[in-house]
Amino acid sequence: MALILNLETATTNCSVCLSLNGEMVSIKENNTPSYSHAEQLHVFIKESMDESGYEMSDLDAVAVSMGPGSYTGLRIGVSAAKGLCFALDIPLISIATLKSLAGQLDVSKGDCIVPVLDARRMEVYSVVFDADLNQIRDTQAEIVDLESFQDYLSKSKIHFIGSGAEKIKQTLPNVNAEFYMDAVPSAKEMAKLTYEKYKKFEFEDVAYFEPYYLKDFLTTSTKKQ
Repeated sequence: MALILNLETATTNCSVCLSLNGEMVSIKENNTPSYSHAEQLHVFIKESMDESGYEMSDLDAVAVSMGPGSYTGLRIGVSAAKGLCFALDIPLISIATLKSLAGQLDVSKGDCIVPVLDARRMEVYSVVFDADLNQIRDTQAEIVDLESFQDYLSKSKIHFIGSGAEKIKQTLPNVNAEFYMDAVPSAKEMAKLTYEKYKKFEFEDVAYFEPYYLKDFLTTSTKKQ
């Protein structure tokens, strides 16, 4: 048996899913642009556990969405996951945020899935999967222009999913593309992925694990008046 607590905080959606052997037991989530993860995450963890009837001591692992995504959101999720793993002496599992987002789609053979998260200006975080969620291009931070994804658009139908899909639709109107702009990463899609990693003992080093930021965190200073 594998009872796993899945945490997703990489974007605006604060999401907690408890899963048993890859199947969802309970879920709590709230998608808000205010990024209230610091206030909501531990409340959602408690509510999810209380509704399930399980105790924290019953957990076999904690899983966290590793990024890319919001710097602050990722820090909150990873810090919570590591703290629970240390306290309960259980393993930590990480799941690529873009892969779980891509898992929301079921597409035809030969099609490609491109999960895209909005970054700064015309930039997005993206990766390319085939219909079976096999990764066929590395994760990148890229500027969307007229040449973006043309190698794939010329060969197959592409399904763009996530907050960055709107930038692509505006720049690359294409009959070979479908867009799912309102989709956000959720912990419920992590359940099957984390269970597969658990069975293979694919665990992270709790002490040294860090989120996958993809880019350096940049700060801006306020101009003096």
